[in-house]
Amino acid sequence: MTEIMTMMIIWLVVLILAVVVEVLTMGLTTIWFAGGALVAIVATLLHAPIAVQVLLFFIVSLLLLFFTRPVAVKYFNKDRVKTNAESLVGRQAIVISEINNIQGVGQVTVSGQQWSARSMEDPVVIPAGAVVNVVSINGVKLIVKADERMKDLNPAPPAVPEPMSVSQMEELEEKRSE
Repeated sequence: MTEIMTMMIIWLVVLILAVVVEVLTMGLTTIWFAGGALVAIVATLLHAPIAVQVLLFFIVSLLLLFFTRPVAVKYFNKDRVKTNAESLVGRQAIVISEINNIQGVGQVTVSGQQWSARSMEDPVVIPAGAVVNVVSINGVKLIVKADERMKDLNPAPPAVPEPMSVSQMEELEEKRSE
């Protein structure tokens, strides 16, 4: 068997494997390597050296992967149905337990389901009963912010005392005991 035939068989096997893996995974990743293998087959037919074939395979595969995959993913996933959690982003929720990022507490209810929640801004405390918008999801927690359109209806956040040093606390205790 000649070197050209051997390389043709190798590139055909790579092409077939890439297509089979793509069909099984539907991840739009290995299909681009099939394109690289196709270019390598053409290079083999033109009697290009093996180093040039391998180089063309990698260059074409990576170019296809980086430049056309994002467009293809957007095109092929446009009708994709959002999962339950993804569908919550942009929806309104009601705070059922005060949200305080510093204490790491807070819960909301949205679509009849209770979720742990955190405020988008750390120092902001959102009181129970407030209406919030779901901005994103981080793990199993909803990231929310107060709905500005509902701010007149939202309960006022509780007063948060200013932090005090030990000496300030001792002075306060002395004043109280007098």
